[in-house]
Amino acid sequence: MKKLLSLLIVFFFTTYSIAIEGMWVPSLIHMFHSDMETYGLKLSPEEIYSTNNSSLKDAIVQFGGGCTAEIVSTKSLLLTNHHCGFSQIQSHSSTENNYLKNGFWAKNNSEEKACPGLYVTFVKEIRDVTERVFNGVKDGMSAEEREAKINSNIGAIEASEKTSGFVKAKIKPFSNGNQYFMLITEDFNDVRLVGTPPNAIGKFGGDTDNWVWPRHTGDFSVFRIYANANNEAAEYNENNVPYEPLHSLPVSVKPKKVGDFTMVYGFPGSTFQNTTGAKLKFYIETERPLRIDMRQKSLDIIKPAMNANELISIQYASKQARIANAWKKWIGQIDGLTELNALGKKTDFETEYNKRANSKDEWKKNYGSIISEIDALHEKYNRYELARALFLEYFFVGPEMLNFSTEFYNISQNYEKLEAEGKVDKEVERLIAKTNGFYKNYNLNIDIQIFEALSPIYAANVDEDLLPANFANTWESSFKLIQKKSVLLDKEALLKLLEGFSKKTVKKLQNDPLIKFSRELYMTYFLTVNPSYSEYKTEVDAKMTKYVKGMMEMFPERNFWPDANSTLRIAYGVVDGSSPVDGMAYKHYTTIDGIMQKYDPNNPDFYLTQRFIDLYNKGDFGPYTQDGELWTCFTASNHTTGGNSGSPVIDADGNLIGINFDRSWESTMSDFMFDESRCRNIAVDIRYVLWVIDKYGDSPHLVEEMNIVK
Repeated sequence: MKKLLSLLIVFFFTTYSIAIEGMWVPSLIHMFHSDMETYGLKLSPEEIYSTNNSSLKDAIVQFGGGCTAEIVSTKSLLLTNHHCGFSQIQSHSSTENNYLKNGFWAKNNSEEKACPGLYVTFVKEIRDVTERVFNGVKDGMSAEEREAKINSNIGAIEASEKTSGFVKAKIKPFSNGNQYFMLITEDFNDVRLVGTPPNAIGKFGGDTDNWVWPRHTGDFSVFRIYANANNEAAEYNENNVPYEPLHSLPVSVKPKKVGDFTMVYGFPGSTFQNTTGAKLKFYIETERPLRIDMRQKSLDIIKPAMNANELISIQYASKQARIANAWKKWIGQIDGLTELNALGKKTDFETEYNKRANSKDEWKKNYGSIISEIDALHEKYNRYELARALFLEYFFVGPEMLNFSTEFYNISQNYEKLEAEGKVDKEVERLIAKTNGFYKNYNLNIDIQIFEALSPIYAANVDEDLLPANFANTWESSFKLIQKKSVLLDKEALLKLLEGFSKKTVKKLQNDPLIKFSRELYMTYFLTVNPSYSEYKTEVDAKMTKYVKGMMEMFPERNFWPDANSTLRIAYGVVDGSSPVDGMAYKHYTTIDGIMQKYDPNNPDFYLTQRFIDLYNKGDFGPYTQDGELWTCFTASNHTTGGNSGSPVIDADGNLIGINFDRSWESTMSDFMFDESRCRNIAVDIRYVLWVIDKYGDSPHLVEEMNIVK
């Protein structure tokens, strides 16, 4: 264990770190703090991460389980991305009060809007529990035995941490299972919408500019955390009061320049830097292109319908953004990996890995065949991974009727059990609420078109033995029957059926063609694909643990860092432009002038409100300009990924200077392979955020609530 821990120190830090690459664990701040100082950091380690005193980490929260947000006032005013708060904004919008189109600004606390289901998570402590998790894990164990022992230890350790209420203890693997940390977190479940710019600002550029630089998107929204009278986490209650945080970020309106230190503090989702070349080839040539194709088909149906109808635009705004985001990212990812010759570089590294492994008897024994063993597993199980990926795209991202029908599985299959437990009425009540919620944002004609577009792709690219019997030849006739006879596709008929629920209703649901069709799809997947995929994951994860351990041991000169896993991380770099393509040099910032240059009243991606145009023409940019220009966005050399959306970009003194919202298209390959010459994160400049709140939103009281550093 001592040997492993010493290797992990090498894994997390080397004295000649290139610094810009990596997503670092805050509790290990002392290992990389000096390197941050070389880039200009002026804060002490304890000011960045501390469990005993307030620190920057106490102003950073995970937003809704998938984004990041930061506290900017002593009353827990919260900033995140517009696209992170998008579903909440959409849920409060209607044709009468279209906040997506017009924006929204609460003038006082009483106008702030409750967001049921939205929560934020604070990290109270990050604790290394590697030695305890590995207790009893021995060489020679099978992958299943090893996994079972580790999971048993994790369960016991988590249970021994006496947490209660909103405080939780969760252990997660790092470095492909070579290290484990326990995170002590606290959830706050009363989060309210305070303000949002209209789509014309918050989504300016739309799908056209998504993942692209130069960028002019005011991608931010404003929320607030509420607590009970004792300043404790609580469920929503109208009597709750704004939470008083341990720390809030000062907001800087000082000038910025190339080379200024930047730190992104947030919750990056997933990276895959240690993926082998054979697996990367599978993603580039097979898996990603098929997923892109399926999403392209959906977008080609949804987007014209949104442009033609305001109600559909509101209904599908969040869905369309969610589908398009990964679609465009994957396109850029493939292009970047291809241009970077990622497969060639993987081959070169694996050749060197094997060479070093064969240079010592111990290394040869432990690591000499590990790459070929991993690749053999990929070859054996790739068809199951592809079937899984396409099932997720088809069933959960494609036609919504499929996923909606799963809501009725329980009552149609387990009615007698529910009746014996006296739970039928409660389940029917849930289904009525679910039906009303589903149809609020649903258009049957769009869904029919998506079903017809995606079904043949799914049928043609999943192996026949992993599909329902004769699926390729029967899905069309099955769908005709669904359209003709499924009660689930008629809101009023479905509600009437549920409101008069009886045993006859159960029989009708059991025979409903949509429920039967989707259940057969669902059960076929879980009986034929899921078991083999789970077996694959267990085996390959164990081998990847050994593979990465070999990297740590045999490549002491390399700068290793643990893949992102939705836990709190630090990335650092500098304000910088880029030259990703020969002959092209990108500036490090954009201005409001560029918004007007892109303005096109006939293109919904580049539409502007008259108020914005009038304010621009007036030229009143307040105290938010730099050398006469109002910056809108800027780029920096921080390593980010999904989950970093909404993360604060912090300067050398700990002040907020921007809100991270994207990467350049040339950077999306950084999930698999980082290249410091081309990878840049994109942030909305905090001065543009303040101008929009103050001048456009006519809400200077929100700016006054912040600690502005001049």
